[in-house]
Amino acid sequence: MLRKTIFLLFLFAFISCGPGKRKRTYSKTRTITVEGSTEDTSPEKKTRKEERENAKAEAIISTAMGYSGTRYKYGGTTKKGMDCSGLVYVSLKENEILFPRTSYQMALEGQKIQVEDVQKGDLLFFKTSKTGKRINHVGLVVDVDGDDIKFIHATTSRGVLVSSLREGYWNYAFVKAMRIL
Repeated sequence: MLRKTIFLLFLFAFISCGPGKRKRTYSKTRTITVEGSTEDTSPEKKTRKEERENAKAEAIISTAMGYSGTRYKYGGTTKKGMDCSGLVYVSLKENEILFPRTSYQMALEGQKIQVEDVQKGDLLFFKTSKTGKRINHVGLVVDVDGDDIKFIHATTSRGVLVSSLREGYWNYAFVKAMRIL
């Protein structure tokens, strides 16, 4: 049943991104300029590369969200049990992105970005151990609403769930954000 569900999710993501007739949409934009103003108020157009990256990020997020509620298991990478880096590893692997398996190794990949620049699909890294000096936790950004960043991850107490970087514990433990797409 799980395989069928994953297959259907993958198939849906693949079909929705595939070629087909493109419906043209037109939006009416009203621009009012003030004398002496040089500000461009036209809506920004996304490049094809940005659109592909957004579609890939959505597919990865969709895969990760499929594990919501899965209990925590150290070293786990299945619906029977999952750890934080296993969740990210499997979500990326199922979307044809090869990545290291552990959070501290993942933290060495990609491009470091400022938290203000975080987008869906970026990775957040944390140090949750009081005595440990290296990164030991990772989460995948699933939504950004202003300064509220939501990420999916696996916790030892509650399994796979979505948390906010605003929460005191996660905000305090936060180390860095990395862009991998």
